[in-house]
Amino acid sequence: QISLLIGFISVNNSSWTDYSAYSFFQIVTMCDLVMILFFYMMHIFRVYRRLTCVSWPLAEFLHYLIGTILLLIGSIVAAAKSYNITGLVAGATFGFLATILCVISMWSSYKVSCITQSTSK
Repeated sequence: QISLLIGFISVNNSSWTDYSAYSFFQIVTMCDLVMILFFYMMHIFRVYRRLTCVSWPLAEFLHYLIGTILLLIGSIVAAAKSYNITGLVAGATFGFLATILCVISMWSSYKVSCITQSTSK
């Protein structure tokens, strides 16, 4: 979350040269931040115990998968259109870092929810 927030702030406080590329990057980072906070709140307040009709491990996995793919695309576009402006380069770098951390989080979420359930039977 922190790397997404730093990437968003870096891009937001820089002078833009291509509005569409950085608008997409900002929208993707904000959507990822909101969804991560949503899943944290679901775990903190244990809402997943009351809503048993939703497969929460699958929902979390799909969130990380879609968010990671969009964040990777946004970071590639942001890096390609940065024109060596330091704030935009920093935003793209933190976007790539957040992509790597999302992949690690997605793998650990899959490992905990799917592999441990299948071996415990």
